[in-house]
Amino acid sequence: MQLHTYLNYGGNCEQAFQFYEQHLGGKITFLMRHGEQPNSANVAPEWKNAVLHARMTIGGTELSGADIPPDRFQPMRSAYLTLTVDSTGEAERLYGLLTDGGQIFMPIQQTFFASRFAMLRDRFGTSWMILGPQQT
Repeated sequence: MQLHTYLNYGGNCEQAFQFYEQHLGGKITFLMRHGEQPNSANVAPEWKNAVLHARMTIGGTELSGADIPPDRFQPMRSAYLTLTVDSTGEAERLYGLLTDGGQIFMPIQQTFFASRFAMLRDRFGTSWMILGPQQT
């Protein structure tokens, strides 16, 4: 058995996955738009370029996603993707990238359990925790 995460986006799935690929070291392994599916003649014109299904590998796991109608989309709540990194420099870099245009829940800081820890939601609606190396 494997556990994978599937995220819904309000129309920016492709941009989010491209961002994660470029800045988080992920690799998009599959991306299909609604207009590329069988019977695409039945797809509304405004949905032709929306992501039907995307997959990427990131941090040793698989992340999947799709666009859903914006009126049904809600940013992640009470669940976080956690990035555990090996250096405080990398934690700071990721924090800067992911908070740009996003929302900070807990600013990056030293804690009793980590050299750097932060909680945030990025501009795409995905909630993240950043966990830097543990204090020794």
